[in-house]
Amino acid sequence: MNDRFIQKESIFKVGRVISIEGRTVKVIVNKNKNTSHLLYEGELLKNISVGGYIKIIKGFIRIIGKVDGEFTNEDKIIANKEYKNEKDTINRILTVSLVGYIEDGEFERGIKELPLIDNECYILEKKEFESIHNFIKDGDISIEIGKLSLENNTPVRVGINSLFASHIGIFGNTGSGKSYTLAKLYRQLFLKFSDKGTFLKNSHFFFLDFNGEYVPDDAIIDKKYKNIYRLSTHNQNGLDKYPISESQIQDTTFWSIILDATEKTQRPFLKRAIDNTYFKSIIDQPELFKKYIVDLFKQTWIDGKGILYGELKNFLKEIQEDCCANADVVISQLNSHVRVFTKNYSPDDIYTISSNNTWIYYKNNPQSFDSIIETIDITPTKDTIIKYKLAIILKYFDEVASGYQNQEHLAPLIKRLEKRIDDLRKVIEVSSIENTSEKKEETLKNITIVSLRDVNLEMRKMLPLLICKELYDSHKKNGKLSYLNIIIDEAHNILSRDSDRESESWKDYRLETFEEIIKEGRKFGVFLTIASQRPSDISGTIISQLHNFFLHRLINNKDIEAIEKSISYLDKVSFEYLPILPTGTCIMTGVMVNMPVVININQIEESRFEPDNKTLDLVKLWGMDKSTTT
Repeated sequence: MNDRFIQKESIFKVGRVISIEGRTVKVIVNKNKNTSHLLYEGELLKNISVGGYIKIIKGFIRIIGKVDGEFTNEDKIIANKEYKNEKDTINRILTVSLVGYIEDGEFERGIKELPLIDNECYILEKKEFESIHNFIKDGDISIEIGKLSLENNTPVRVGINSLFASHIGIFGNTGSGKSYTLAKLYRQLFLKFSDKGTFLKNSHFFFLDFNGEYVPDDAIIDKKYKNIYRLSTHNQNGLDKYPISESQIQDTTFWSIILDATEKTQRPFLKRAIDNTYFKSIIDQPELFKKYIVDLFKQTWIDGKGILYGELKNFLKEIQEDCCANADVVISQLNSHVRVFTKNYSPDDIYTISSNNTWIYYKNNPQSFDSIIETIDITPTKDTIIKYKLAIILKYFDEVASGYQNQEHLAPLIKRLEKRIDDLRKVIEVSSIENTSEKKEETLKNITIVSLRDVNLEMRKMLPLLICKELYDSHKKNGKLSYLNIIIDEAHNILSRDSDRESESWKDYRLETFEEIIKEGRKFGVFLTIASQRPSDISGTIISQLHNFFLHRLINNKDIEAIEKSISYLDKVSFEYLPILPTGTCIMTGVMVNMPVVININQIEESRFEPDNKTLDLVKLWGMDKSTTT
């Protein structure tokens, strides 16, 4: 037994401490341990090297350090001897960062004690190595996601609580494998739990997919487990429509976001319009609605408000499809008999002139002004979105015609209204979750994927905010009774801190909403997973609040600097790996792991479950034979 202990001691001992500077220690390596591997009981052991671990023995305490670098110097004592081996004249020195200690067989991160000069250093035994790379806490369930890249492909398993009850960041240049990593993480989770009733009942996973990578029926998991919405603003009727609650439509914030309303003037106006029960009531009563429009026409014509009168005619044309089928006829008759005042007219032709000499009404009109506008035909609309659109426009005419509001302040909002409403109706529908068996079937699926690939730029900015805000607000009411994970791939599209396409107030509101989710969501069981190729574009507040990271290859200096500033878990060696990581390899770090590790993400077992993001094969596309072309 003693012989075996002595043999083990001689093989595992690699050097001794020669310098201590804070948590940085220098270790001189024994000259007989300068090989890449050591042989012990018929098994090859990887020798100490940069990126590896070393154990420093101080009495009964085992201190663990990670090798950050190494250098050599000349051993002057050996060099001065007459008979010497050239190899023996070189000292190999390791620079080691202290990362933790082993106590009662368990690895603990942090510094409990510093070593002393001449403390002996050893390579780790198998159990000690496994203890450092054991990321599973008591009571947790594990999933395997990859293998250690630098340590003989040792499997890497993570705890479900540690990973998914946290905010996750996945970063890497295009083609580095970040979307594949995202898909692998959630596939492993869904494979383990997707058929369990409590999992379906108590959790919701919401994927925001900007590039349509996860909309293939089998991407990540079989279609039967998920709802897929392929939204489009290019198709007249839209492909799919995402259901939002009626309560959200009634929220002034919803319309402020859609219409990009200014804070001081337009948002208060929208609140008055949305909260005004009178206008919402007359829209459902054709006679009252018609009377109100007729009165508006009379008021604007008599008062000589030419611009507002012209807008009223445009308003009729806009609502022709919605509730005024004969708008074209009415407008045509008005255009034929009501003219802008000019000096070139015959007094005999004039029937009347408006009070401020702005409009002329001609005698040759076979109908009176009243009789023309009385022909307006109004039918009620059942579309909730259109009802709110009408309520906003009617409130606009009411306030401007009465002189309560300056037309110049509200006109830009009304101009945006028509286009935004048109796009909005293509991608969402107002839904109250009761009725239909289809709705009941959808509620049994707890995975939702929303593709924004075919949505225009304006809606790509607004929809994620609207949807995520509703998900978060409704989930807050349940507290921690259920779990919500919002997964955003290509997150720089919505979490960017620099954007020239939107006002400062709108950008601030967008970022504040997501920053609230990431700062406060954990208390209510709401978590974010974000993947992006440009971490430098994303709000620093959001990155700093992430708990766990999967860092793929990053080349851009700004992106690397953003990671360095925001992630305190990354050591020097791991940080320097970032620009040279191969595709499919990443650095895993965060609160779930004892220290940063470089891992190769496991392949998804069947290609049909992979995200749709492979690089185009030009040789195959162009029909060339790789074996015959030169």
